[in-house]
Amino acid sequence: MAAAPQFALVDVNNFYVSCERVFKPCLENTPLVVLSNNDGCAVARSNEVKALGVKMGTPWFKMKDLARQHGILAYSSNYTLYGDMSNRVTTILRDFSPDLEVYSIDESFLRIETVAHLHGGAIPMGHQMRNRIKQWTGLPVCVGVGPTKTLAKFANHLAKKNDVFKGVCDLHAMSRPERLEWMWGVDVGEVWGVGPRIKKRLSAMGIDTVLDLRNASPKEMRTHFGVVMERTCNELRGISCLDLEDVMPPKQQIMSSRSFGEPVETIEELREAVASYLGNAAEKLRHQKSVAGAVYIFVLTNRFKEDEPQYNAGITVPLIDGTDDTLVLTTAALKGLLAIFRPGFRYKKAGVMLTLLSDKDARQATLFDDLAATEKSARLMAAMDAVNREFGRGTLRSGASGVAQRWAMRAGNRSPRYTTRWDELPVVS
Repeated sequence: MAAAPQFALVDVNNFYVSCERVFKPCLENTPLVVLSNNDGCAVARSNEVKALGVKMGTPWFKMKDLARQHGILAYSSNYTLYGDMSNRVTTILRDFSPDLEVYSIDESFLRIETVAHLHGGAIPMGHQMRNRIKQWTGLPVCVGVGPTKTLAKFANHLAKKNDVFKGVCDLHAMSRPERLEWMWGVDVGEVWGVGPRIKKRLSAMGIDTVLDLRNASPKEMRTHFGVVMERTCNELRGISCLDLEDVMPPKQQIMSSRSFGEPVETIEELREAVASYLGNAAEKLRHQKSVAGAVYIFVLTNRFKEDEPQYNAGITVPLIDGTDDTLVLTTAALKGLLAIFRPGFRYKKAGVMLTLLSDKDARQATLFDDLAATEKSARLMAAMDAVNREFGRGTLRSGASGVAQRWAMRAGNRSPRYTTRWDELPVVS
């Protein structure tokens, strides 16, 4: 008889902030926020900043008085560092269980029912994972264990918020009355998948706690909210409805866009930006082994600058054949940009989206295919991707993406990319 499912959710605490503190221990206990693209809003907050009442997404300019008063430091997002640290945590977790789903940059689910006994049980295994990740990467994590993914998420929340669990909470180790008491004490908005709008609707139905939702009729929840909420109710009751996703399904669209660090007015700079974003999107396209049948390009001005002329436009450029070639896609995107560009505006943002995606291996050849050109393109793209994997994204790129890139997003206080750039290695004096 197969063992009952046992899920563990491993979540890095305040991930972006914790990554910054690994290489600057002096930041420990210092109020710290990490800002979004162009140093706009807080996308990560240390516990000290959370205690001051700063909400996720608060604009930095609104925090400056509070920052001066309490010594809050602000760092620009360092996605290269965060991505590499995330990969290191995932590598460690694979040593504990082969059944792993990377849910987000700082969270992973594991199936542990067949391996927990090798570590003395779920709680000792959780502490071993915490200790090894802390020792090998410097990052603090919490572990939640439950019979379903939703309950593992809930257990992780308890482990983070309650010192009694010492960073590891296993719902299997609790009696039924204990589990229900913990559910009664937690707001329903903490349930995985329950956002502010759904929470408001649930509250109107008298469902305010996790226990209320657990006790609600799954069929009634399906009537009001759909099948996803029905599954959530069943998962809170210990009925596993969601298995691990070992391989993420291919995306049906691939988007790449950024707000500019400075307003852009010329077609030349817009061309550079669009070509640069297209290069990033094409790399993702090849990674999932797809080809694109069309490219959508858009530009827009800053709608918050009401004293400036406003303009936004987009266009879809269809391709004769699906392709993953950066150069072919760039040519199509720049043709589209030329069609929608209008002089006299200060552009704030541009972007590209690859659409009509299909499996590259399933593409059928035609009588008009140039096999030699196709093979040459494949070799060139493979070489470009290999170099960029080895030396960092953008090391090799199309000439259309430019060199100076004055439009590039602001990151005035970004920490060094300690783990991926030789010239930014930490130095001990």
